[in-house]
Amino acid sequence: MKKTATTLASTLLLTVFFHIVPVSAQTAQPAFWTEIAEFKHRDSIQRPPVNAILFVGSSSFRKWTNVQSAFPGYPIVNRGFGGSTLDDVIRYAGDIIYPYHPREVVIYCGDNDLAAGKPAKKVYKRFVKLYDMIRKRLGNIDIVYVSIKPSPSREKLMPEMEEANDLIRNFIAERSHASFVDVYHLMLNAQGQPIDSLFVADKLHMNEKGYKIWQQAILPYLDK
Repeated sequence: MKKTATTLASTLLLTVFFHIVPVSAQTAQPAFWTEIAEFKHRDSIQRPPVNAILFVGSSSFRKWTNVQSAFPGYPIVNRGFGGSTLDDVIRYAGDIIYPYHPREVVIYCGDNDLAAGKPAKKVYKRFVKLYDMIRKRLGNIDIVYVSIKPSPSREKLMPEMEEANDLIRNFIAERSHASFVDVYHLMLNAQGQPIDSLFVADKLHMNEKGYKIWQQAILPYLDK
């Protein structure tokens, strides 16, 4: 009888364990989901314009809070989020790219992939995957890739940045309705080092001077 009770208790414990673990796994949200949910909430209150220019990518876009005023006359939807990687943008393409039916997609991402230890060729392959996804779903809309920027805090990654930028530039050069915007070289001094005065205190994100360079570089590639 004692053995039966012990066995029953063990069975009950195992049953509880195997029921609890899946629930915990199901309630765990993927990275950046809170920000994606916030985009959805905003869209439910005020629907963004269809056929706009979609800015998507990491925090350099997220922190460009006055991007619409930087491009007057162009309808801009900014969906930069967190410290996202290209994998994150790929994961949420169905939430932050396709639903907007944009006439053009401007991408800034890849910086954080390198910082996470991914090599340049991996960043390139991720970009190609995202590019192909957009093409398949949205057809021949214009796709603009803004080069990885040379941040002072990530100066040691500059060789990988240059390689990734070159691979993506060469890929885009062979395709129509696609453009590469080189901000990398515009943000270097005469010695080939990142210009500190373009960045805020963290030496990773840009100040207004940095964004002014981006505004001037991107403007010629936007669709009226």
